Amino acid sequence: MTPSTFAFLTEIVKTRSGGIIGPDQGYMLETRLAPLLKRESLADLDALAARLKAPRADALAQEMTELLTTNESSFFRDTRPFEHLRALLPEMHKARPAGQPLRIWSAACSTGQEAYSIAIILAELGEADASFKARRVEILGTDITTAVLARARAGVFSQFEVQRGMPIRTLMKRFVQEDTRWRIRPEVAAPCRFENFNLLGDPRRLGRFDVVFCRNVLIYFDVPTKARVLGGIAQILAPDGALYLGAAETAMGVTQALVPKPGERGVYGLAGSAEPARLRA
Repeated sequence: MTPSTFAFLTEIVKTRSGGIIGPDQGYMLETRLAPLLKRESLADLDALAARLKAPRADALAQEMTELLTTNESSFFRDTRPFEHLRALLPEMHKARPAGQPLRIWSAACSTGQEAYSIAIILAELGEADASFKARRVEILGTDITTAVLARARAGVFSQFEVQRGMPIRTLMKRFVQEDTRWRIRPEVAAPCRFENFNLLGDPRRLGRFDVVFCRNVLIYFDVPTKARVLGGIAQILAPDGALYLGAAETAMGVTQALVPKPGERGVYGLAGSAEPARLRA
């Protein structure tokens, strides 16, 4: 692969997904794109670049982008954001008029573990409080990769996947075993839906959200792209809403529209907005 081919292919990925692939990651292109090269009978990445420069190569460019997108997820990842959410949702429920749904967005949802972790929390809160159980809650999971969205919709996970972060009692109660795999119970999965959405797009078409999880995504973006994504999220976040970022991510120095929640790491709200009284530091 020539340097010009590397630059051409990685620019396509950046333009389509926002992801940055560094000069030391050429191995990733070689490894992840090998099946695509074989299927298309292309000798190497230079031949792929030539194909992508030809007319009507959009579908191939999108497939390449999806193959080079990192899809990593686990249940209740890092724990603390989900503990905060468990305390936040009942307060949001009390602050909302009857009949108004709570809406939660799992951005870059990958294979759905994050969205289903949230759904499990909803089920537990509903079992503890009949009024919360009556509240309609919508969980939207989005991703740009078709294959992972299909897996998320299926709601079926391997033994390895459910062992990552899932308490055994929760697994036995919220999932059904099918041979060596586990399927989330329909009543738990009911609030969840999954659709294709690119974080470089306009999130306003998705509607307003009370809670947004956009975790471990910004680390793959440059600063201007981070600012663009966070600015879009700020536009659709409820005045007392919460944005959860990954442990290695921050909105500080990137946008003035979002500020940290007092006493919490990785949790942000709109600048100048209120939050439920019982959660104030």
